[in-house]
Amino acid sequence: MLSLLIPTYNYNVLPLVLELQNQCEKCGIEYEIIVLDDAGKLFHDENGRINNLKNATFKSNKHNIGRSKMRNILAQKAKYNWLLFLDADTIPLHSNFIANYIDYIPKKDKIIYGGITYSVEVPEKNATLRWFYGNRREAIPSEKRNLKPYISFLTLNFMIPRSYFEIVSFNENIPNLRHEDTLFSYEISKKNLPILHIDNPVIHLGLDTNQEFLNKTRLSVVALKNLVDEGLIEAKYVRLANLVKTIHKLKLTPFFASFFNYFDAKIEKQLLSKNPTMFLFDMYRLTYYCTQFQQKNSMK
Repeated sequence: MLSLLIPTYNYNVLPLVLELQNQCEKCGIEYEIIVLDDAGKLFHDENGRINNLKNATFKSNKHNIGRSKMRNILAQKAKYNWLLFLDADTIPLHSNFIANYIDYIPKKDKIIYGGITYSVEVPEKNATLRWFYGNRREAIPSEKRNLKPYISFLTLNFMIPRSYFEIVSFNENIPNLRHEDTLFSYEISKKNLPILHIDNPVIHLGLDTNQEFLNKTRLSVVALKNLVDEGLIEAKYVRLANLVKTIHKLKLTPFFASFFNYFDAKIEKQLLSKNPTMFLFDMYRLTYYCTQFQQKNSMK
């Protein structure tokens, strides 16, 4: 019935697997849990215990292959017709998490995205940026997500029919930077595969430090520009890319790039503080995107 697929890298997945196994057993369904580590060096002993659990396996790659290929391999290994992808650094918020997903299996085929939430407590000072961003931009009720079902989709907690995954899988040819979920949702939209958003969230546990998240943010901007430049995503699909496209047409790109080059240190100082503001975070991404036009590539 259900294959639970968890890509991981240097993370202890055992608590998540135990929770999922417990819920699946209570539901009395046929299931399997497959965990694949992308050549990580940590938590091998903890994750190795997964192989002693019923209907669960853990394996580790010899070489790093990236997030997109990891998910495709997991889908290839799965034996059931419904695939539930979960990120390793999550845990179901509710004890009926699996049961909620199972309710949708007998119905018309759809991709089901359960959503994400974050701890109510504000984390330590050095991890507030990811927490603020997640609460403001990702932890959105299903009612709002369903208004823009494709762009609101994230790959950390979703169930998909195998038949759909055979139509649209993850693109393994893009750089292993970020936005593979954006490209995945874009290709789903082009194929007119339906997405339904429900309130069945997982808690995001693995918060990056402020500096780590800022570093990943820059990589994410570069990845997004690359996808647009290569014609893999239309700029209008992502608000940030569409806004920069307008700026570029108005020949204001040098101005915004100069803004970043002059103020980036001051903005970063605020974003690395205890109370980062999302307005400055958005400005940081926007102006950093504009600096990328100093490279040879230009937006198509």
